[in-house]
Amino acid sequence: MIIFGFMNAKITGFTLVVKNQEAAVEFYTQKVGFEKKTDFTGPNGYRYVTVGLKDQDLELSLYPLGWNDPTGLSTNWRPGNSPPIAMKVDDAKKTFDELKSHGVEFKQAKPDENPWSITATFSDLDGNLFQINQFRSTQSWSK
Repeated sequence: MIIFGFMNAKITGFTLVVKNQEAAVEFYTQKVGFEKKTDFTGPNGYRYVTVGLKDQDLELSLYPLGWNDPTGLSTNWRPGNSPPIAMKVDDAKKTFDELKSHGVEFKQAKPDENPWSITATFSDLDGNLFQINQFRSTQSWSK
């Protein structure tokens, strides 16, 4: 079944709940290397801020924990309760070393290697998980 096939639709963002928006913006832009994409404060005081990888449309909206959401939809949102957000990289070991040199703390001492990929997982300041993945060629999977 194709629901969105009749229109030009794509996923452009998702929300992470963070305890401190300013600290989260600093973490993502200064340590992880993302860029700030949007930063707008509305008349009601709500700050809408997003970050993402350069030259990509996908944005992370950094939603402040405890914001008095008038819709009530976000009352149960909490930081760090999601599976890892996956990022494909060309060289996982190099990316691991670069991020670590900027103060990013990983869940393992070195990237995990298996027949199909090299991966490493880190968390942001609020426990939201990210995984860098370098996929090997399908020929290496049987080795």
